[in-house]
Amino acid sequence: MYPHAHRILPDTGPPIPARLGAPVLSVVAVLLLTLAVLVVTAPRASAAELTPAPSFGADPGNLAMYEYVPDGLPEEAPLVVLLHGCTQNATDYHRSSGWAEQAERSGLALVYAEQRTTNNANRCFNWFEPGDVARGSGEVRSIASMVESAVSRHGLDTDRVFVSGLSAGGAMTAELLAAYPDLFAGGGIVAGVPVGCASGMLDAFTCMNPGKTLTPQQWGDRVRAKLPDGAEPPRVAIWHGTADTTVTPANGRSSVAQWVNVMGLPSEPDGTESLPGPTTVEYYGGGTEDAAVAYFSVAGMGHGTPVDPSAGCGAAGAHFLDTVCSAGYTALFWGIGGNHGGPTDPPTGEPTEGPAEECVTASNHTHVAQGRAEHRLGYAYALGSGDPLGLWNTAVRTSLTETAAGHWELTPGGC
Repeated sequence: MYPHAHRILPDTGPPIPARLGAPVLSVVAVLLLTLAVLVVTAPRASAAELTPAPSFGADPGNLAMYEYVPDGLPEEAPLVVLLHGCTQNATDYHRSSGWAEQAERSGLALVYAEQRTTNNANRCFNWFEPGDVARGSGEVRSIASMVESAVSRHGLDTDRVFVSGLSAGGAMTAELLAAYPDLFAGGGIVAGVPVGCASGMLDAFTCMNPGKTLTPQQWGDRVRAKLPDGAEPPRVAIWHGTADTTVTPANGRSSVAQWVNVMGLPSEPDGTESLPGPTTVEYYGGGTEDAAVAYFSVAGMGHGTPVDPSAGCGAAGAHFLDTVCSAGYTALFWGIGGNHGGPTDPPTGEPTEGPAEECVTASNHTHVAQGRAEHRLGYAYALGSGDPLGLWNTAVRTSLTETAAGHWELTPGGC
């Protein structure tokens, strides 16, 4: 029988699970990846609903599965698996994390794994229990079964399956990426800890705060010990707030060191970028479009999932922190979307008197750099007209015509 089958938690604070008969932990000790959520949000305007899946195959971890499939989702669409934090459930995370809006905008199917109180009284995923994180057993095997079931029933793209989670869910995300790199193309570790940080309940407290000090090679070895033979590690987005006192920011840095080492990448980033929040992102193993690891550091943010309700990305509440749309930027990093919210229709302006028309063909990145377009939330818009140009990068090329001074318009047929 798996270890989680006999665990309960003390009644005080946001805890890590303990076995039956274990001594009661202090309030300080039970601050394990806590996410006490009391969020009230408006109903979402969509015919699609978050629905339970009564059966999904092998379930040794005794988890529940919920799914959200937007109306008219085409075949071969991507799948994102989401793991809530302690004291949360699938409904909480669906309502507030921003992934529901991202699914509608980018055409994604969502699967939520939900912990049961019979496994863990505070609904924490058991990322510190060896029997729950080893390939083929426990909770990670249950989540793999959910992927297999959803892909088969909805005709989803097996090459575009991703997983993301918060806190205990973030720690379990890291374990899944190491145990099932053949199943997941990428992951998002939000306020989590490195793979293999803990081998038991009490050890987990040290991982959370102050964190463990290992060399990049030692951290990397903990992933390599789990990777199946010949498997390539997936792309990883790591999010952490600089003011997180529940899971210290040192864990974010250790996770970066771990995955960079596993992938054999230089320890210094290839590039950096400033995002809203204020958020700084570092890219390892490539630039903004092809990096293997991205580290998103949100200045002044505590413990939680970064959301941006004003941009139509999630809802603020306990451990859903109004800073930046992590769902949108993670989807952009994975290459499956990247709309970070904001107005559906970009602002428009009136042309003014100006010189004769001039047409320029260039990448969207160059248009922004040379003052013909502006960058907003990962997308480029023509100055003046506000015409949407697509993703802000060097790969997408568009033609713009200046019809009046400072007023540029998209030229679909090119110059």
